[in-house]
Amino acid sequence: MIRFDHFNFNVLDLDRSIAFYEKALDLHPAREYEDAEKTFKLVYMGDDVTGFTLELTYLRDRKEPYNLGEKEFHLAFVTDRFAEYHARHQEMGIICFENPTMGIYFIEDPDGYWIEVVPEKK
Repeated sequence: MIRFDHFNFNVLDLDRSIAFYEKALDLHPAREYEDAEKTFKLVYMGDDVTGFTLELTYLRDRKEPYNLGEKEFHLAFVTDRFAEYHARHQEMGIICFENPTMGIYFIEDPDGYWIEVVPEKK
């Protein structure tokens, strides 16, 4: 058997990213790891529902933004509180693309990663 475990985003400001994911998506730090030399730190953000986590990787010496290419990749979340999250994200000013025909939208995190928000199908 094989299963999904986590996905990684590299971040420039770990505290800012943790705060973003807590406020925007109700995620919280589930576990973390820091190497002995303190050159990097990993914080796994969880949802208390699934075992899947978003790994935020912070490299202490990194100062320049990460090259995200053409941003053709993204992480997706499904929710039964779509309208509530949409209003929250609109208020936060983080919606970067909406597709009303498909009934979805995307938000952008502080490092430029896109996250899709999808309504739960009933």
